[in-house]
Amino acid sequence: MSTHENRLSRRALLGSVGGGVAALGVVGAATARGGDNSSTASGPLRYPFQGAHQAGIVTPAQDRLHFVAFDITTESRDDLVSLLMRWTSAAARMTQGQDATPAGALGGSPMLPPEDTGEALELEASGLTITFGFGPGLFRDATGKDRFGLAARQPEALQPLPHFPGDMLKPELTGGDLCIQACANNPQVAVHAVRNLVRIGMGTVAVRWSQLGFGRTSTTSTAQSTPRNLFGFKDGTANLKAEEKAATREHLWVGAGDDPRADWLAGGSYLVARRMSMVIETWDRQSLYDQEQIIGRTKGSGAPLSGGGEFTDFDFQAGGATPTIPVDSHVRVVHPDFHSGARMLRRGYNFVDGSTDLGHLNAGLFFIAYVRDPRTGFIPIQTAMSKNDAMMEYLKVNGSALFAVPPGVGPGQFVGHTLFS
Repeated sequence: MSTHENRLSRRALLGSVGGGVAALGVVGAATARGGDNSSTASGPLRYPFQGAHQAGIVTPAQDRLHFVAFDITTESRDDLVSLLMRWTSAAARMTQGQDATPAGALGGSPMLPPEDTGEALELEASGLTITFGFGPGLFRDATGKDRFGLAARQPEALQPLPHFPGDMLKPELTGGDLCIQACANNPQVAVHAVRNLVRIGMGTVAVRWSQLGFGRTSTTSTAQSTPRNLFGFKDGTANLKAEEKAATREHLWVGAGDDPRADWLAGGSYLVARRMSMVIETWDRQSLYDQEQIIGRTKGSGAPLSGGGEFTDFDFQAGGATPTIPVDSHVRVVHPDFHSGARMLRRGYNFVDGSTDLGHLNAGLFFIAYVRDPRTGFIPIQTAMSKNDAMMEYLKVNGSALFAVPPGVGPGQFVGHTLFS
């Protein structure tokens, strides 16, 4: 970014963001990248950045993920707002297959670093979505100090997640003041998006931790088939779906009256992130029978052990005194029937990060879930799972974070505008 751009006022930045976002209404502009392997019958797959809700939540889950959490390093509220404006402009461009800035990878001065890193040249948008979240540290620091005059607007539910039984959390994989979730059907497109947003944030934020993911482990649309996790089982069969409008209003989107001091979050949601390492080698030595008893479903079709097909309702009474679906099976422990009907929209991914120093696969599930209120939609379920779920013998949770995801943006707005206005 040039020295002149760094001196732009907040008003000028807001105006430039509005203009940049509005300009994206023209699909296939000259600055858009070409040549893609993900398309629809009507053309390349692109999701609009603007909308009532942020994209990347109910959007049909893409195949690849790059997630990053940040620490805020500035003490200036103006600098933070400026960053959110620049992030908004860049995200709006990249989700439409364009470079992060108008000058891009090739259009600036040859004597200066390019304004886009360039690894996505010739690649289309690939269904890229970029979703932003705010952590507890945006509002108060570790001592409770009001960092940016926002403490009075911190949502009551936005507190660090509790340390659940069995958690083996690593500080370098936990928490964060801000987060970005980039999902796409091309891994290089997702990495390009995060790389350029990180670059734009230099001097204002620093990366705390990040995670790459492949192979979605849930379905967020009825049009998608159910995928499998690294245990080999179908995952997310009963996940909340975008088409369930009444259910998403009840369980996913924050309501206007949910928290009077956090009215800015209405239309947004809460993002729960949990890094779950799988004890792959031990799991692989279990019999098929034992694996199915632990999960509560058949490994092939995904049907409940009580019978039927994948989408058949569970019969937890089948078997009488010796239940066909064991009381400590995963599906029973987390089922809405035992949690006042609570549901969540899961959006997790598999990961394999090489091997451990013991020669085991460093692999597992990067769990992401969106809920209307984590105090009722996630914490009780995770507590029960940590205490009673037979599957926890094969999972080691070493990362954990909670973020408030603000509502979407319209023309002339930036991510978080409802909070900072």
